[in-house]
Amino acid sequence: MTPVTMIEGALRDALPAAAFRDLEPRYLEEPRGRYKGEGGFLIAPASTEEVSQAVKIAYEAGVPVVPYGGGTGLVGGQIAGEGVQPLILSLERMNKVRGVYPEENVLVAEAGCILQDLHGVADGVDRLFPLSIAAKGSARIGGNLATNAGGLNVLRYGNARDLCLGLEVVMPNGDIWNGLTRLRKDNTGYDLRNLMIGSEGSLGVITAAALKLFPKPAHEGTALFVVPSPEAALGLLAMTRAHVGEQISAFEIMHRQGWDFLAETMPQVRLPYAEPPEWCVLCDIGLGRGLDPAEALEALFAEAFEADLVTDGLIAQSEQQRIDLWNIRENIPEANRLIGSVSSHDISVPLSLIPEFIRRGNAAMAEIGDMRVNAFGHLGDGNLHYNIFPAQGKSRDDYEDKRSAVKKGVHDLVYELGGSVSAEHGIGRLKVKDLEVYGDPVKLASLRAIKQALDPKGIMNPGAVLAAS
Repeated sequence: MTPVTMIEGALRDALPAAAFRDLEPRYLEEPRGRYKGEGGFLIAPASTEEVSQAVKIAYEAGVPVVPYGGGTGLVGGQIAGEGVQPLILSLERMNKVRGVYPEENVLVAEAGCILQDLHGVADGVDRLFPLSIAAKGSARIGGNLATNAGGLNVLRYGNARDLCLGLEVVMPNGDIWNGLTRLRKDNTGYDLRNLMIGSEGSLGVITAAALKLFPKPAHEGTALFVVPSPEAALGLLAMTRAHVGEQISAFEIMHRQGWDFLAETMPQVRLPYAEPPEWCVLCDIGLGRGLDPAEALEALFAEAFEADLVTDGLIAQSEQQRIDLWNIRENIPEANRLIGSVSSHDISVPLSLIPEFIRRGNAAMAEIGDMRVNAFGHLGDGNLHYNIFPAQGKSRDDYEDKRSAVKKGVHDLVYELGGSVSAEHGIGRLKVKDLEVYGDPVKLASLRAIKQALDPKGIMNPGAVLAAS
């Protein structure tokens, strides 16, 4: 009998029958197929009190607890380590919106709410909740906060951390922290909210959050600019800021490799050029009343063309055209998944060093072997998804002996350039050793001290963020 099955009786006595679920394979898998769970006991509580009861039982017995949101995490944080059969705690039934306060620009939602559904709730009161990621249709807000998700609109609105006012959290011993404040100023000591955001379930279970809403831009505009190089893309970013200030919602760079993957795996995605551009930028702006984004983008294109920063471009003339352009960017991760990467990297470096990183990174990869590089991502905030793929006609299994060298080569270069080996996906289990290699030793000591203080039995998502002790 495993430790988790020993507490089954106590859980069934404490929780209603509706809280119990069959352990379907999806709870033991993650999108990239790098981690697979080896079992466990699954529950899906419907309230914070039920979460608290379950965690108390697990704490007393020393049973590991793995919180589970939408299962879309890309670093293995939602999958228990080898040999561990935990209590898997799904938040899927905690999907209520507890309150919407348009006059405060605040929405209070439970952790199991799907991100795209929250977009609809905000839209219903003529507001915007700007957090947007490719997996918005299945990702849940608790997981977004637990991983401090980034996404497409960080340039203007910030990461998940910047969009949260307060949290409700079940602590490792089962106590409930009632920090679900809607206040924008609360200067009362250490910021427990920001400690929980990004902790990936290793310090507690987020059960609800107070989220910031924003006025919807009166007018939005989208343009696809063909640029000759990453250096030109940076120049275009500076020029765009000079034209519209901080009203840039997104500024995404894409390499032709991503377009080639789309053509190969997802032919239903409309590509506006028969011959994909080597580099292009997708720019989104949101302007106030009385301002015309199409005119602003046309003026930007004219000036950028004269400065040799762009060679071609398309400005969306309808909502459908906007959707079609964004479908290119938002479907690249799925095309990547269908191709199957040798090694994927969510990295950030100082903006001015992005061209150097791409140039040196590509050269380093070519020395390791015959591989394809798909570099794309959030140029406006310095976050690249720098992913390495098999050569045409080969599979990632053919490169298993090179995977560690690829990852080390990329991360060594990131570290040399003063960047981060995890820009928005988190540490999970995938990057625990990377954090130990590249992390500041004082920071690491502090993280371990915090973990020990809040979770002395080490039951909360053991092996995620920090190595299990």
